[in-house]
Amino acid sequence: MTFSADSQAGHRRVAAVPIELVCPAGSLPALKAAVDAGADAVYLGFRDATNARNFAGLNFDAASMTAGLRYAQERGCKVFVTLNTYPQARAVQVWQDAVDQAAARGVDAIILADPGLMEYAARRHPQLRLHLSVQGSATNYEAIELYRRHFGVARAVLPRVLSIVQVEQVLDKTAVEIEIFGFGSLCVMVEGRCALSSYVTGEAPNTHGVCSPAKAVRWIETEQGRESRLNGVLIDRYAPGESAGYPTLCKGRFDVEGERNVYAIEEPTSLNTLALLPELLRIGVRAIKVEGRQRSPAYVAQVAAVWRAAIDDCVRNPARYAPRPEWVAALDRVAEGQQHTLGAYHRPWK
Repeated sequence: MTFSADSQAGHRRVAAVPIELVCPAGSLPALKAAVDAGADAVYLGFRDATNARNFAGLNFDAASMTAGLRYAQERGCKVFVTLNTYPQARAVQVWQDAVDQAAARGVDAIILADPGLMEYAARRHPQLRLHLSVQGSATNYEAIELYRRHFGVARAVLPRVLSIVQVEQVLDKTAVEIEIFGFGSLCVMVEGRCALSSYVTGEAPNTHGVCSPAKAVRWIETEQGRESRLNGVLIDRYAPGESAGYPTLCKGRFDVEGERNVYAIEEPTSLNTLALLPELLRIGVRAIKVEGRQRSPAYVAQVAAVWRAAIDDCVRNPARYAPRPEWVAALDRVAEGQQHTLGAYHRPWK
């Protein structure tokens, strides 16, 4: 699938690879699972607050980073390092050191959100490819072009708030590659601006790299059922035998205006854009991201394998492409809440 550089769109580029599959790597086993299942690129983070998945047991130290880079790159898989939290005034050096470490290790790109850190990366490592993180909350071409002009950003990950029509409008007016989320858990979709976790725990994704830090999570068995609490705040209560999700404020069940134990903000569900693949190819989306660095290697392997097969099938013959029932069933089994949605991509009113 190619696009003319002098088409009406004006900015769309001919892609050497039709569309990249970008998979999560929360650990070295997950990285290997993604690579072996056919990922074109993996994204990962250091074991600290410089990335938005700063959970205990996740991410990479120096040894695992070296091993992961070698494993991926020897197999033709790119490695993107995620540095998408916002540096704290008292510890800016931590984030700058992370940029330097990533550059020194020869990663294929770093994913950033903070403009100050972008300026540092562009100035200190002009050869280093920069991607704008979804945490940067850039939802229009003017914002994306600003990052390109000032910092040379090569790719932007769009927040999950745009319809397909709006994604195409962005693509029409920017030379920056566009990456979108294709599969994975949804939150309240205000990437880069969510402070719900901080309201209860004092820590949030954009500052400490973690939503609902594990140290604040408690599970309590009661006569009414199993309760999940976050820093003492009751998030949910589960009936016997009911599946329990990780407690986050946005997906908790609360008593609201006379209704008891209801999803007040958002019901757990996963985004799944398998059905949109021909459209994503047509409009020139450069990469599809799978969410889930906190998920297991088995999850990563299963999701990556489905998406690898679907992308290859669609590229071979987009006119005859349709998601196979076995693909949908495989993704439904690992979807949050065992249900999926097209999310904002398919909202005609937007």
